[in-house]
Amino acid sequence: MKVRIIVDSTADVSTAIQSRLTVVPLTVHFGAEEYIDGVTITRKEFYEKLIESDVLPSTSQATPAAFESVFAEVTANGESAVVLTISSKLSGTYQSAMIAAQEYPQNIHVVDSLSAATGIGILAELALQLADSGMAAADIAARLAEERENVCLIALLDTLEYLKRGGRISKTAAFAGGILSIKPVISLRDGEVAMLGKARGSKQGNNLLVKEIEAAGGVDYAKPVLLGYSGLSDVLLQKYIEDSAFLWEGRLPKLQIAQVGSVIGTHAGPGAIVATFFKRK
Repeated sequence: MKVRIIVDSTADVSTAIQSRLTVVPLTVHFGAEEYIDGVTITRKEFYEKLIESDVLPSTSQATPAAFESVFAEVTANGESAVVLTISSKLSGTYQSAMIAAQEYPQNIHVVDSLSAATGIGILAELALQLADSGMAAADIAARLAEERENVCLIALLDTLEYLKRGGRISKTAAFAGGILSIKPVISLRDGEVAMLGKARGSKQGNNLLVKEIEAAGGVDYAKPVLLGYSGLSDVLLQKYIEDSAFLWEGRLPKLQIAQVGSVIGTHAGPGAIVATFFKRK
C-alpha cells in the first residue's frame, strides 16, 4: 500500500521534497481580507503585505472538512497516509485532522509535530525517507512520534517590531531594543515559543545562534537538516552560513534551505534566520 505524506500549509520544506507532499491549507487574514495559505496568496505576496500593512495578520486552522476531502481521496486510491500538523499548542489544526481521521482508522495516521514551519519540514523529509524504505504508515507515525522529541528549531530575529505588534513584548522594550540593535534568539520547546537569549548586532546574534545549536546537543547530520529565512531575501541567512561554515561545510551532501511562511513570519517579521535539525542522541 502506497504511503502518502500529508502536511498542513504551515510546514516549510525544501524544494527537493515539495512536490512529494500533499498540503492542506490554513487561512491567512489581514484584517477583513482573507486568503488561502499557499493557494490565493504566495509567500512573496504574504511578506509584501506584512511589510506594507499596519495590521498584523492572523491564521485560522485548517478545517476537518479540508482534511476529510484529502483523506477520502487517499482511501479511494487504495493508499494510506501519515499526517503531520503544526503543534497542537499553537493551532487547532491537529484537532481538525483527528476529527476527520475518525472515519478512516485503518489507513490515516495523524501525528502532532509539536513544532512548526521548518520543524515540520524535517519531520516530513524523514517520513518520506521511511516511506521509501518500505515502512508502513502506522510504523512511520510511531517513529515520528519518537523523533519529534529530538527536533530543534532555533531562530535569530532581525527585528523586535513584530513581537511588539503581536503583544509579546512592550513598546518600550521594542524601542530600546531597536536603538541597541538587539537580536533575540527564540526556540520551540514542547510545542511552544520560548526565548533563549538576546545579542547586540548581527555578528553577535550569529554567534549566539551557533552557541544555542551546540547547547541543544549538536546536529545529527545523518538526518534531515533545514535552514530557513523569513522575508523576501535570504541575504542574512547567507551571511550566517558563511559565519558558521564549520557547522555545515562538508557535513551534508547539500545544505537545504526554505523560505519561512506565515506562522513564524507573522511573529518574527522579515530577516529571521532559522536552523532546524535533529539533535544528537
